[in-house]
Amino acid sequence: MDEQRIPEEEKEKRVAELDGWKLQDEKFIVKRYRFKDFLAGIQFVNHVAEYSEDIQHHPFISIDYKMVTMKLTSWNAKGLTDLDLSCAQKYDELYKSLVE
Repeated sequence: MDEQRIPEEEKEKRVAELDGWKLQDEKFIVKRYRFKDFLAGIQFVNHVAEYSEDIQHHPFISIDYKMVTMKLTSWNAKGLTDLDLSCAQKYDELYKSLVE
């Protein structure tokens, strides 16, 4: 995929529009998701993994018992792209579908 990096002057505003995502080191977005139990978090990670494989864009995933942390960037663009932001929104949708 040939994604264009989000311009510096737009980055903070665009990330602020996401639900709970934080800008980290100017090139990553990060969010923590909390689950009622370990297996619910693993189920979420499995859904994220399937989606990520389908679109060939993979997050850093950290699993800490009932807490799952997602971290996104686009290596080819050397920073954040629209693809990262759309993945963040998709992960939020997957999370809501599992916890509601």
